[in-house]
Amino acid sequence: MSTIFRLATPADAYEIAVMSRYLIEIGLRGWSWHPERVVKAIRARNTNVLVVEVKANMIGFAIMEFGDTRAHLSLLAVKPTHQRCGIGRQMMAWLEEAALTAGIATIELELRANNFGARSFYHALGYREKTYIAGYYQGAETALRMARDIRRQIPDRKRQFESK
Repeated sequence: MSTIFRLATPADAYEIAVMSRYLIEIGLRGWSWHPERVVKAIRARNTNVLVVEVKANMIGFAIMEFGDTRAHLSLLAVKPTHQRCGIGRQMMAWLEEAALTAGIATIELELRANNFGARSFYHALGYREKTYIAGYYQGAETALRMARDIRRQIPDRKRQFESK
């Protein structure tokens, strides 16, 4: 199975929006990440919209906004047929590498507090729980904010030179 990771184009917006609606926004009133909003994110200079394809079929996507020192993961979804295959982990690795290249130190995200599968996924990647935000989702559902310092550890140079 050949998996392709690429930046989204405006032509991908409708499919991304539909995946958001049925995989992330399910149960919420309205449609927050409608196609027009996704196109706006795709065109934004400070946002990466990642698409994952298998045999020319979109199986996952993620939207991450970049600030000066922090990035915010707005959305991440993988179709149920491809979940638990490492796709989400690979998407996060791709996004974290892009963030490191941009000089980002921390990635933050929010998820539904009762989404224990997502919570477990992000914990496994090293994300830590920061705070609960009551009413975050349309005033009705509580969110859990998680964050991770993605800076790579550089060996202590002083110790390197002392051993010589």
